[in-house]
Formats: sequence, C-alpha cells, structure tokens
Amino acid sequence: MEFTSRQLRAFHLVAEHRSFARAAQALFITPSGLSVLIREFENQLGYRLFDRTTRQVQLTRHGADLLDATRRHLVELDEAMARVGRSARGRQQAVSLGTTPLVAANILPQAMREYRRLRPELRVRLFDADQDTVLRQVQAGQLDLGVGLFKSVPGVQRVPFFRFSLVLIRARRHGAATGPDVPWSALEGETLIVLSPSSSHQQLIDQQLAKSRVRFETGGVANLLDTQVALVEADEGVAIIPSFGLPLCKNREVVMSRLVDPVVSMEFHQITQRGRSLPEGADEFVGFLKTYIASWVTRVGVV
Repeated sequence: MEFTSRQLRAFHLVAEHRSFARAAQALFITPSGLSVLIREFENQLGYRLFDRTTRQVQLTRHGADLLDATRRHLVELDEAMARVGRSARGRQQAVSLGTTPLVAANILPQAMREYRRLRPELRVRLFDADQDTVLRQVQAGQLDLGVGLFKSVPGVQRVPFFRFSLVLIRARRHGAATGPDVPWSALEGETLIVLSPSSSHQQLIDQQLAKSRVRFETGGVANLLDTQVALVEADEGVAIIPSFGLPLCKNREVVMSRLVDPVVSMEFHQITQRGRSLPEGADEFVGFLKTYIASWVTRVGVV
C-alpha cells in the first residue's frame, strides 16, 4: 500500500485538533481540500479514520490504532528531515574556489581573511593550479567556481568577473621616460621580454602589439611572470604584464606604468558548472571579492 507523508501528517493533525478547519490552517490548505486528502487516504486504507458530525470529529477504533502505530514513525521522519537539513546547511557553508597560483598567492589569502571577519561561518577553500586544471575541476563538479582567463567551453557557464589593465615594467636604471601612464608607442625600439606563446596573457598582448604596429626586438622568453620580472630588473629588456602581477614587482628595482592609448583590459571570468547551483554564501563572497580586488588594484598603484 502506498500513501504519502502529506496524507499521514494531515491525518495526525485532524486527530490532534479534532477539527478539519484548524487542521487545514496548520497545513495551509482549505478545509475542503483537507477533506479530499483524508477521504483518499481512507479509500486507500479501506476503512474510515474519523466519525464526523457537524459539531465534532472523533477517531474510529481503526483510526486510533493507526494513530498509535504511526506516531513514532512521523516523529522519526521529522527528525530525519531536520538532520538532513542541518547537514545540507552545514555543507553549504563551504565554497571551493580555483584560480592560478599567482592570483591565489597574492590576492586571495588577504581577501579571505577579511571576509572571514564578516562571515566566520563560511569557509572558502582555495585551490591553486593552472587554468586548464581549474577548468577541468569546475567541469567535473569538483570545484564550485573558478576565476581567471577562461575561454567559453561547453558545459561551463562563464560570466565577467573583473578587468585588469596591462602594465609596462622597466628597470629603474633603464633611462627611458617614466610616468604613471605611457602610450604603446613608447615601446618603439625597445627589447621586450615576453612569456611563452602558450600563455593566455601573452596572446592578448601579442594581439595588441600587432595592432599598435610598434617596432621592437624580442629578448628573453620566460615561462613564469617571476622570471620575466627578474629579467626586467636585470635590464635585459622591458615587459608587459597584467596588473594582477604587480605584487611580483614589490621590493624589485623596477618602474611600473599603465599602458594607454589605448587602455587594453584583460578580463577575468568567473566559471561554474552549467546547471549547478552554488552553495549558500557563494554569490555574496564573489561580490565581496570583486570589491576587494577593485580596492587592491588602487592600493598597488595601477588600475
């Protein structure tokens, strides 16, 4: 025999209140709707549960027996539902975020610490890896979200997250004109330290260099931004880096200037598995992180 927990709960409420009207209020349905629910339950059982008159509702003998037999099961069901709900809410207090090691090391830890002061109950789990690995983890549902330079791929929802600018860095002793902003034309005749062509950063930079038509020489080719900055400090050439790489320039003898005419943005995206709902608190954390990064790029001096 099949019956629903709603039918069983309706039966218990009518027995408790001895009134269809009051039981209907507790279930947020109409008295007529409750009557239909009980009648269907009685038809399934094959016997009457209540004797009804215009003035009172009483349990039949079979109804009283069923009430005693199912009371414990209904309590256990309520307790189980509460346990599952608490467990689900507990799991929702953790958000897993993947991004590249550079961003993970230089931006996220301080942001996470500040956010923990606001929402100590939400735990952010940080996963640092190359972009392809982060993408695969998000696709597989092993990460809630990723932040970085991601292309559009099937099965992944991609939304704009933050725009970083491109920055020219030179050795302090390099001798070229300096200032907070320099045009792309200032690269004319320079030796440029670049990243590997497989770098998504470098691909965007190469596109703009082609558009600017400036003539330059290619110096060293580095695989890591750290190496690129070190070569610039040694005055092996100049380099173009995204503004989120500026922490690597700290305590180094380099000068930083934003590239303008035109200003070229490097857009970070937030990615999630398509169709997957984010844990509770994730959207709030993402909003906080955007605000934090906007403040961070202002503090480091190049926006």
